[in-house]
Amino acid sequence: MPVIQTRSRMRDRNDPVNRPEFMSLNQPLRNINEVRGTARRPGSLKRQQTLPQQPQNTQPEPFENISDDRKESVKLPEEDCIQLNPSFKGIAINSLLAIDICMSKRLGVCAHSHSSWGSIRAMVNLLAITGHGIPWIVGTIICLTRSNTMAGQEVLVNLLLALLLDVMTVAGMQKLVKRKGPWEMTPGLFDYVAMDIYSFPAAHASRAIMVSKFLLSHLVLAVPLRILLVIWAFLAGVSRILLGRHHLSDVGCGFALGYLHFNLVEMVWLPSNTCQTLISIGTLGWIPVN
Repeated sequence: MPVIQTRSRMRDRNDPVNRPEFMSLNQPLRNINEVRGTARRPGSLKRQQTLPQQPQNTQPEPFENISDDRKESVKLPEEDCIQLNPSFKGIAINSLLAIDICMSKRLGVCAHSHSSWGSIRAMVNLLAITGHGIPWIVGTIICLTRSNTMAGQEVLVNLLLALLLDVMTVAGMQKLVKRKGPWEMTPGLFDYVAMDIYSFPAAHASRAIMVSKFLLSHLVLAVPLRILLVIWAFLAGVSRILLGRHHLSDVGCGFALGYLHFNLVEMVWLPSNTCQTLISIGTLGWIPVN
């Protein structure tokens, strides 16, 4: 019997599975995090062996038995779902906005004095001032005080109301959208006075189209003057792009908004009697022309 036990012990020692360096092969697989933890902390294996092992449930817990808090954590956030699977409409809108910003930055050739067209920046800035709201409102009031005909006063009063409507509408939309320009420049003093602080829509483009359409409809002008008036309206809007103040989409929407303002004023056109009453109230002593 002792000989048999001695041979069995020698066989166990010679067996490579029972050698210390191969003992880990006989152990059950553990969690990857535990293996990483033991690799980082060599002495953690001894501490884990002293702790009582808890039974591990290999089967996943049914979704019905999960609490409400855990269900909310399991669900993916809606923002991540939108980013991972965007719609065709969202892709198209983002692509158009990217093209709009890129083209607007490229066309801002007069944004600074050191730009590619910086030498004509003063001229382009002067052209942009001709489409500003303050000169047009002040000029209309001066012409109204010097007018001596009821027909002229009627046209000028409606033009003044159209200018005020344009300023308030554009300022409200800019305050609502709050879009910055392509170069994010600081607004000037005239911009703060006319409430033309943000980029969308372009107030100069809206005002230029509205004024040019108004003058073409109610003034008798020669053909060259009519062509020059249309060219001025277009250049007044484009000048804001060259100065880096507005995007292409801002100017395009400004043109459309100005045409809408003109049609709205034509629909609610004030007659001569109403204009004379407004003039009398506004001047506190204006004697209407007979």
